[in-house]
Amino acid sequence: MDRWLVDGMNVIGSRPDGWWRDLDAAVARLARCLAAWAAAEGHDVTVVFDGRPPPELDEVDLGGLKVAFAGKGRSADDEIVRRVGIDPDAGSLRVVTSDRPLAERARAAGAGEVVGAGGFRRMLDRYC
Repeated sequence: MDRWLVDGMNVIGSRPDGWWRDLDAAVARLARCLAAWAAAEGHDVTVVFDGRPPPELDEVDLGGLKVAFAGKGRSADDEIVRRVGIDPDAGSLRVVTSDRPLAERARAAGAGEVVGAGGFRRMLDRYC
Protein backbone atom coordinates (compact mmCIF):
# COMPACT_ATOMS: atom_id res chain seq x y z
CA MET A 1 0.00 0.00 0.00
CA ASP A 2 1.46 3.35 -1.02
CA ARG A 3 1.36 6.14 1.56
CA TRP A 4 0.75 9.71 0.42
CA LEU A 5 0.81 13.07 2.22
CA VAL A 6 -0.73 15.76 0.02
CA ASP A 7 -0.30 19.54 0.18
CA GLY A 8 -3.95 20.25 -0.64
CA MET A 9 -3.70 23.93 -1.53
CA ASN A 10 -0.68 23.31 -3.72
CA VAL A 11 -2.60 20.70 -5.72
CA ILE A 12 -5.68 22.95 -5.96
CA GLY A 13 -3.52 25.88 -7.05
CA SER A 14 -1.73 23.84 -9.71
CA ARG A 15 -4.55 24.52 -12.15
CA PRO A 16 -6.08 27.97 -12.76
CA ASP A 17 -9.66 26.69 -13.03
CA GLY A 18 -11.33 29.44 -11.00
CA TRP A 19 -10.87 27.67 -7.66
CA TRP A 20 -10.28 31.05 -5.97
CA ARG A 21 -13.92 32.04 -6.54
CA ASP A 22 -15.06 29.36 -4.07
CA LEU A 23 -12.21 27.96 -2.04
CA ASP A 24 -14.47 25.85 0.18
CA ALA A 25 -15.95 24.08 -2.86
CA ALA A 26 -12.44 23.56 -4.30
CA VAL A 27 -11.33 21.90 -1.05
CA ALA A 28 -14.38 19.62 -1.09
CA ARG A 29 -13.81 18.74 -4.79
CA LEU A 30 -10.19 17.80 -4.18
CA ALA A 31 -11.16 15.73 -1.13
CA ARG A 32 -13.73 13.83 -3.25
CA CYS A 33 -11.15 13.16 -5.97
CA LEU A 34 -8.52 12.01 -3.49
CA ALA A 35 -11.03 9.74 -1.73
CA ALA A 36 -12.04 8.13 -5.03
CA TRP A 37 -8.42 7.66 -6.07
CA ALA A 38 -7.39 6.24 -2.69
CA ALA A 39 -10.29 3.78 -2.71
CA ALA A 40 -9.74 2.67 -6.31
CA GLU A 41 -5.98 2.24 -5.98
CA GLY A 42 -5.78 1.09 -2.35
CA HIS A 43 -3.59 3.97 -1.20
CA ASP A 44 -3.28 5.41 2.30
CA VAL A 45 -3.79 9.15 1.73
CA THR A 46 -3.72 12.16 4.03
CA VAL A 47 -4.37 15.64 2.65
CA VAL A 48 -3.44 18.73 4.64
CA PHE A 49 -4.97 22.17 4.13
CA ASP A 50 -4.42 25.55 5.71
CA GLY A 51 -7.13 27.04 7.88
CA ARG A 52 -10.35 25.38 8.93
CA PRO A 53 -12.66 22.77 7.38
CA PRO A 54 -15.29 24.20 5.03
CA PRO A 55 -18.96 23.33 5.66
CA GLU A 56 -19.10 21.60 2.24
CA LEU A 57 -16.74 18.92 3.52
CA ASP A 58 -19.43 17.62 5.88
CA GLU A 59 -21.42 16.49 2.84
CA VAL A 60 -18.59 14.54 1.19
CA ASP A 61 -18.13 10.78 1.64
CA LEU A 62 -14.40 10.52 2.20
CA GLY A 63 -14.15 6.80 2.81
CA GLY A 64 -10.68 6.18 4.23
CA LEU A 65 -9.20 9.53 3.18
CA LYS A 66 -7.71 11.43 6.10
CA VAL A 67 -8.21 15.20 5.94
CA ALA A 68 -6.28 17.54 8.23
CA PHE A 69 -6.36 21.29 8.67
CA ALA A 70 -3.37 23.18 10.05
CA GLY A 71 -5.60 25.45 12.12
CA LYS A 72 -5.24 29.03 13.21
CA GLY A 73 -1.73 30.37 13.32
CA ARG A 74 -0.16 27.33 11.64
CA SER A 75 0.59 26.50 8.04
CA ALA A 76 -0.16 23.32 6.16
CA ASP A 77 3.53 23.23 5.22
CA ASP A 78 4.54 23.11 8.88
CA GLU A 79 1.93 20.43 9.57
CA ILE A 80 3.17 18.29 6.67
CA VAL A 81 6.78 18.53 7.88
CA ARG A 82 5.65 17.73 11.43
CA ARG A 83 3.80 14.63 10.22
CA VAL A 84 6.77 13.43 8.20
CA GLY A 85 9.07 14.02 11.17
CA ILE A 86 7.01 11.93 13.59
CA ASP A 87 6.16 9.12 11.17
CA PRO A 88 7.94 5.92 12.21
CA ASP A 89 8.28 4.93 8.53
CA ALA A 90 8.74 8.36 6.94
CA GLY A 91 10.84 6.88 4.15
CA SER A 92 7.73 5.21 2.75
CA LEU A 93 5.85 8.52 2.48
CA ARG A 94 5.33 10.28 -0.83
CA VAL A 95 4.76 13.99 -0.28
CA VAL A 96 2.85 15.82 -3.01
CA THR A 97 3.86 19.46 -3.48
CA SER A 98 5.49 21.75 -5.99
CA ASP A 99 6.53 24.14 -3.23
CA ARG A 100 10.32 23.90 -3.35
CA PRO A 101 10.98 24.94 0.28
CA LEU A 102 8.37 22.46 1.51
CA ALA A 103 9.84 19.72 -0.69
CA GLU A 104 13.29 20.37 0.80
CA ARG A 105 11.92 20.39 4.36
CA ALA A 106 9.96 17.17 3.74
CA ARG A 107 13.05 15.42 2.38
CA ALA A 108 15.13 16.66 5.32
CA ALA A 109 12.47 15.29 7.70
CA GLY A 110 12.79 11.87 6.06
CA ALA A 111 10.13 11.67 3.32
CA GLY A 112 10.94 9.00 0.78
CA GLU A 113 9.80 10.88 -2.31
CA VAL A 114 8.37 14.24 -3.36
CA VAL A 115 5.92 14.29 -6.27
CA GLY A 116 5.02 17.48 -8.16
CA ALA A 117 1.49 18.82 -7.71
CA GLY A 118 0.78 19.42 -11.42
CA GLY A 119 1.53 15.89 -12.56
CA PHE A 120 -0.26 14.47 -9.56
CA ARG A 121 -3.33 16.58 -10.36
CA ARG A 122 -3.37 15.36 -13.96
CA MET A 123 -3.17 11.77 -12.75
CA LEU A 124 -6.09 12.42 -10.38
CA ASP A 125 -8.32 13.76 -13.18
CA ARG A 126 -9.70 10.37 -14.12
CA TYR A 127 -11.12 9.99 -10.59
CA CYS A 128 -12.85 13.38 -10.48
